[in-house]
Amino acid sequence: MEIEHRVENEILVFAIKGRLDAATAPIAEETIKETISDNTNRLLFDLGALEYLSSGGLRVILGAAKEIRRRDGKVALAGLNQYVYEIFEVSGFTTMIPIKDSVEEGLKDLAL
Repeated sequence: MEIEHRVENEILVFAIKGRLDAATAPIAEETIKETISDNTNRLLFDLGALEYLSSGGLRVILGAAKEIRRRDGKVALAGLNQYVYEIFEVSGFTTMIPIKDSVEEGLKDLAL
């Protein structure tokens, strides 16, 4: 797993590549927690290069989303492949977190 972050138009974007599973979820969770600052209130997960997502990885993403929502912020997911989308759909989380086809759509949706 690789996880990179950047800030674009005051939106924190995490790009996760590879596998987000039981082995890599703790690393991702720590990276995300360390990166989210006190004033972060808009978060976009770029999952276009995410190949596999386990329940542990799902918890990491949902935990970050809950933290941003606690701050009255907004979260979105972008670029999910069919497999990753189905995991969110089966778990019922597609109704909780907006899913956009592209990063550009996600950024537009989260823009103030």
